[in-house]
Amino acid sequence: VHAADYVDRIESTAGRAVALDPDTYTSPETAAVAALAAGAAVVAVDSVLAGSYPDALVLVRPPGHHAEERRAMGFCIYNNVAVAARHALDAGVERVAIVDFDVHHGNGTQWSFYDDPRVLFISTHQYPFFPGTGAAGESGIAAGEGFTVNVPLEAGCTDGDYQLVFDAIVQPVLTAFQPGLLLVSAGFDIHERDPIGGMRVTTSGCR
Repeated sequence: VHAADYVDRIESTAGRAVALDPDTYTSPETAAVAALAAGAAVVAVDSVLAGSYPDALVLVRPPGHHAEERRAMGFCIYNNVAVAARHALDAGVERVAIVDFDVHHGNGTQWSFYDDPRVLFISTHQYPFFPGTGAAGESGIAAGEGFTVNVPLEAGCTDGDYQLVFDAIVQPVLTAFQPGLLLVSAGFDIHERDPIGGMRVTTSGCR
């Protein structure tokens, strides 16, 4: 998923603090910690595919869904869920679905598989909002056309709005795709108490 020169650039920051963009900084341990975060997602995939666990929750920082192939951004260094999806494909899973309900659009995840029909990417997100991508018309290219499903939402959406979107769009699309593995980018910044986002999802609505 990540070009070798991009990885080399991140690793070259080891031991020092570097600003990769106005929002994304490295600390002396960033290279190692970011690799561990992506690796944890890979271990989770292996554990589920081996049948050791029916599902897995990976609680790691830094997050990942904004990181693009050659660019760290939005506090993200490596795209953990994209790495996990690629690993699953390499392990023989024929179809992988990624559902991203962060308040921000997962641009890096989208672009990682934009032309790949083996990966379904569904994103619900506040729009317009950072990073500026995620319009409904962004639906994939070439063989991947139709396998990116963006659901842009206005600020202020509530539990009921999200329930409607998941019942009417997300679940039917997933059922039709029939993935061999489902990955979720869980962004809890849709919560009503998040200081940056504008959504009004409650704690009970997140369950």
